[in-house]
Amino acid sequence: QVQLVESGGGLVQAGDSLRLSCAASGRPSGNNGMAWFRQAPGKEREFVAAISWNTYYRNSVEGRFTISRDGAKNTVYLQMNNLKPEDTALYYCAASVRSWLMRVAPSTSDYVYWGQGTQVTVSP
Repeated sequence: QVQLVESGGGLVQAGDSLRLSCAASGRPSGNNGMAWFRQAPGKEREFVAAISWNTYYRNSVEGRFTISRDGAKNTVYLQMNNLKPEDTALYYCAASVRSWLMRVAPSTSDYVYWGQGTQVTVSP
């Protein structure tokens, strides 16, 4: 069993930066897939960024967001720069039980474990 705890969300202005953290308890993740998804009010949960053998980003965040992993701490990070109001959402961390080379954006069904989410609000 893996438990995920997100932190680092907050209220910022457009153009600011935030770094989200996702600490995983339980067995080490190794290269197993981990990802960030987000969900805005009234919208479906959408993929943001993922890491396994490689990294993958949704188009609208590529070049602004960076996903990384610290294996020693069993933690995944999402560095978010140049934030925009449309980035406002509840951000969820997700963990898979397998590793793979991503050639397309992962879906929610690729992940088994989910955190409770951390709110990111970007004001204009």
